[in-house]
Amino acid sequence: MPKYLVQASYIGDGVQGLRKEGGSARRAAVEKACSSVGGKLDAFYYAFGDTDVVTVIDLPDNATAAGVVLLIAASGKVDIKTTVLLTPEEVDAAVKVGGDYRPPGG
Repeated sequence: MPKYLVQASYIGDGVQGLRKEGGSARRAAVEKACSSVGGKLDAFYYAFGDTDVVTVIDLPDNATAAGVVLLIAASGKVDIKTTVLLTPEEVDAAVKVGGDYRPPGG
């Protein structure tokens, strides 16, 4: 199952919601969102700086990942950045892909 790095920052009332519910409750909400679409939460951490939450999630495919991210972002309480993660084996396969490409100005 594909893995995704999801970085989130609370905005607006999201911070107040975190303060009211606590960190474990927010992790449980993300776990439930993932499992409701056939996925799994691998890791969930809070962080200092520009990013408040860092997660690694397994989801069935890119469309499902986009749907979950849109669902969370639609709350207006969280700003999200999603990165598709590749395994070393997927990179092994990628470097074998050939094609015809001309660089700009080349």
